[in-house]
Amino acid sequence: MSEPAQQRGRPSAPAPLAEPMCPSALGRPPLDPDGPAQHCAQQFRAASTAAERVMAMDRLTAQDLMSLWPDDLGWPMDIGALAVLDGARLLDADGHFRLEMAREAIAQHLPRAPRLRQVLYVPRPGLGGPLWVDAPSFELDEHVHVAALPAPAGEAQLLAAVEQLCSRRLDRSRPLWQIWFLPGLPQRRVGMYIKLHHTVADGRAGVATLGALLDLEPDAPLPPAPTWTPAPLPSNRELLQDSLERRLRAARSALRTLARPRATAARVRRAWQPAMVGILDQRAPRTSLNRRIGAHRRLAVVRTRLDLAKQIAHAHGGKVNDALLSAVAGGLRELLLSRGEPVEGVVLKAFVPVSLHHEDVGRERGNQDAMLIAPLPIGEPDAGRRLRLIARETAELKGITHSPGVNALPIGWLQRTAWRLAPHQRYMNVSITNVPGPPKPLFMAGAPLLEVVPIVPISANLTLGVGALSYAGLFTVIAVADRDACPDVEVFAHGVRASLQELLAASIPAGRSPGTPASAAHDKATVMTRPEEDGHSLRPG
Repeated sequence: MSEPAQQRGRPSAPAPLAEPMCPSALGRPPLDPDGPAQHCAQQFRAASTAAERVMAMDRLTAQDLMSLWPDDLGWPMDIGALAVLDGARLLDADGHFRLEMAREAIAQHLPRAPRLRQVLYVPRPGLGGPLWVDAPSFELDEHVHVAALPAPAGEAQLLAAVEQLCSRRLDRSRPLWQIWFLPGLPQRRVGMYIKLHHTVADGRAGVATLGALLDLEPDAPLPPAPTWTPAPLPSNRELLQDSLERRLRAARSALRTLARPRATAARVRRAWQPAMVGILDQRAPRTSLNRRIGAHRRLAVVRTRLDLAKQIAHAHGGKVNDALLSAVAGGLRELLLSRGEPVEGVVLKAFVPVSLHHEDVGRERGNQDAMLIAPLPIGEPDAGRRLRLIARETAELKGITHSPGVNALPIGWLQRTAWRLAPHQRYMNVSITNVPGPPKPLFMAGAPLLEVVPIVPISANLTLGVGALSYAGLFTVIAVADRDACPDVEVFAHGVRASLQELLAASIPAGRSPGTPASAAHDKATVMTRPEEDGHSLRPG
């Protein structure tokens, strides 16, 4: 095994096994095709195939596994997206959804996303950790469904349907994803809710998986989907061999580490501080945001344009993510004030995943995140000053935070213990995820996606999670709250909208008149009206 392969934690490819030399190549007459020489060749070919299968085993990483255990505690760890499509091609003359056409389009794209035809397999003890294997059988109609909304359904009805679908657990005996088409929206639009388990992908990889099922053009030519044949399940012998090889590599790595105690101690010190930044230095304030949650959710959406978010960020010396954090802090300030809780001088702590993906865009897989604990100074009433404080702090944190920290505890029982203790944690008050999405429109079966709203999971005692996604010039923020512990999530969403309005107003250069194009864009594209106010508002005009 080469040293670089060991450092990557992956086995180097085995040398190909040579077959016995053919007798005719030695100047001898060929032997009986059923004779011992041919049988020996078959054995060599079988051994080579088995070795390749062992090398190809796709075990879950520590970060993947960290997303598996919360399901057993009642916190579904599903990520997803809610899209609104132009349904002109997807609905027949009577308004019925063309389900088979949609399924056919998805089937043609499945070869781009092989994980969507794999299941999570947990071997018996002693044979190693969970791994992805091809599903013995795959039926697309078990994953792609339609649920018509009572027409004409507004955003409130659409979000209520998604809230119900969020609470349904994925069946671990099948590939861990589902798509629901939700017709019944005004103007022949169709909702599309896709969810997949967090073990399959994080935010960046989830966007790549969604993109694999979509097209960049409305009539993109696609070859017919090839016949899919699942690979056989690894045998117990192959699983044991793979497990032993991984343990042997881990033992060798540990021995090399122990052989250099000073270098190892220095490396641990360098890694420990970034991993624990914001966790061990100060506990999160006690607020009503931290309560043990259940399995049911409430959703609220805030919309603006990506160019306006950039305008806000640049005007205050920050980045789009800093503008998001400041707006979220404003929403949390309004939420806690409405609950009669003190906010003066309070600095909340937000868990912010930082992507460590280095794959080409669209090829991201699995979970590769560092953790950053960002301060949210909700005691600061001025949104612009709040943004500048956050920008300065996060710039320093990003310079030292490159570790997955507790997200990558290497041992299963340690992970499970950590999750059982998580409802009592005092290190964070809220989670905030910002994922860059496709800059250009995408199409499903020729139908354009008008907007895409991210759906993020919450767990433990975080009653509120925030997700943001840029798509085709839009910037959409979702608040995902526990239905019982945070029923007033719309108060938070209102505060986010108000903060964005304040920040945007402050970012307009002095002297620009209200009638200029920039001001008109400000009036038009800040945030949508509340669903209860117009009943049908689904996206900015």
